Amino acid sequence: MSLDSLEKHMLKQIADIEEVPMGAYNIRKDGKGIARNTTSNIDIVPKKDKPGIDIIIKENTKNESVHIPVILTAEGLKDVVYNDFYIGKNADVVIVAGCGIHNNYCETSEHDGIHTFHLEENCKVRYVEKHYGEGDGTGKRILNPETIIFQKKGSSFEMETVQIKGVDSTVRNTVAHLEEDTNLVITERLMTHGTQHAKTSFEVNLNGENSSTHVTSRSVAKENSTQEFISKVIGNTKSFGHVECDAIIMDKAKVISTPEIVANHLDANLIHEAAIGKIAGDQIIKLMTLGLTEQEAEEQIINGFLK
Repeated sequence: MSLDSLEKHMLKQIADIEEVPMGAYNIRKDGKGIARNTTSNIDIVPKKDKPGIDIIIKENTKNESVHIPVILTAEGLKDVVYNDFYIGKNADVVIVAGCGIHNNYCETSEHDGIHTFHLEENCKVRYVEKHYGEGDGTGKRILNPETIIFQKKGSSFEMETVQIKGVDSTVRNTVAHLEEDTNLVITERLMTHGTQHAKTSFEVNLNGENSSTHVTSRSVAKENSTQEFISKVIGNTKSFGHVECDAIIMDKAKVISTPEIVANHLDANLIHEAAIGKIAGDQIIKLMTLGLTEQEAEEQIINGFLK
């Protein structure tokens, strides 16, 4: 399969690839699969009852990756997809998802991706999901991702979610259920501007003994945009949970952070930290003495904060 220049550009933005990737992949464009490849250890099976795929990874699979990017370029399309991931025992894999919307029209384009992960014992997953929007049209670019995670004994899941440009509205919901000796690490990076709105909600259920989670959100809200961050960590046994929410607010933007920690067990150790503030003037002045303009200094501080 060959990709045109727009497809290559969008894939570079959301999946850091410009050509058809190596290994297992499923590329979806405008509501249809346009390319798919499997390996001896990773199978991708289209669902029969609804749009989406099942990604089945055999136990003991090591050093393999799965790419499942989505591109929207059609006018007025609302795309909904249900993807289920089944990761076998002792597997160690990287999964790269994400959606890019190119909207040159006056109608809204929307993608809602519901991803459910089923981790077997002692497997390890790194999951990267990037969202990106662009285009000269007046139509909205909307992305509503939902992630559901089930972790069995000894498994670990690392999730990185990034959205830093061009998405008018997004609602992200993530719910995780952790069994014994599991670990979940979530890192969110987010930037909004104009009149954009972003809402993210994380709920982590620490059900198994010695389960743990660390959720970090770093965001920048500019101009008249708004952001909401909601986190809920529930410790039902001996467990550890740590949530950090750090935001930079600029112009007339608004940021709301709502923490909730629920300890249902004496040995549930749960921590939430939140900080919302502006860029310090002395930081800008220091960079300006090095030859940067005020705008360049501001951009450098923001880029460093979101790394």
